[in-house]
Amino acid sequence: MKLISWLFLLCLSIFTSLTVAQSYPNKPIKLIVPFAPGGPIDQTARIVSQKMSDLWGQTVIVENKTGANGVISAEYAMSLPADGYSLLFSVIHHTVLPSLKNNLSYNIEKDFLPVTSVAVYPIILVVNNNFPAKNIPELIKYAKENPGKLTFGHSGYGGGTYLAGELFKMQAKVDIRDIPYKGSAPAMADLLGAHVDMMFSDAPTSMQHILANKLKPLAISSSSRLALLPNLPNFTEVGLPNYNAYSWGGISVKAGTPSDIVQKLNTDIVKILNDPQVKEQFAKIGAEPQPSNTQQYGAFIHAEIAKWADMVKQGQIKID
Repeated sequence: MKLISWLFLLCLSIFTSLTVAQSYPNKPIKLIVPFAPGGPIDQTARIVSQKMSDLWGQTVIVENKTGANGVISAEYAMSLPADGYSLLFSVIHHTVLPSLKNNLSYNIEKDFLPVTSVAVYPIILVVNNNFPAKNIPELIKYAKENPGKLTFGHSGYGGGTYLAGELFKMQAKVDIRDIPYKGSAPAMADLLGAHVDMMFSDAPTSMQHILANKLKPLAISSSSRLALLPNLPNFTEVGLPNYNAYSWGGISVKAGTPSDIVQKLNTDIVKILNDPQVKEQFAKIGAEPQPSNTQQYGAFIHAEIAKWADMVKQGQIKID
């Protein structure tokens, strides 16, 4: 009798799970983005959310929850039900913070489930037109001969442009001073005015200035060359094969979300990322589609946490 009851409950559980997955989604979904509207991450989220809406026939609302280097967005996602109707657009900051803040109210690996990586945003090392070096080897040589003289501007401690600069300093073994700004725009303005020497910039921020010959690009963190800059080498080609700095974004859900819903999200979003129209839209904002399965994205997050933890141990990372 107990066996029959147990089998009945098991079958009921399986049936309920399948029913939930088949009917999902049947109401609007939130895609929580940790940055303000207008930047590459936000634009990426809006491209994907529109395609999700088209595919499902349900509204997908991009909700910008900014502040505290991504903490506010993660805490907000944690406060919502684990039902697949609240998605977190996870970013590089979420993997740096665990090594810098001991009092986080969440654990990005334990309290969230990976769905898929969405995109990576290559970093271009750009210098002003007065810069004394024409390429990366010359830059490294000059920096070693003049420790502490060169400067790089960035969007603020903990941000992607800052982290990219610190990783370069560590791998090239050079002393370059960082100059923080309140966002990428003022940092770029001072680079154009030659008040700082260089910037590790995402492609959309710097591309117009490069094409107008107002800035000189020295290298890009992409594995392949950009169509707009076919002569620009990547960091591997200039002697830094382990320089894998880039901004990135992916989608996670709160732990406890039904596995069938997680799998449906992965399948559908990967399909969207492989859409030629989406690839074209991503290219216009300097993003590279990065579809993955759930295990691959989970492993990527784990590796990113370990990478930045190592830099924190070396005392090279600060945060606002």
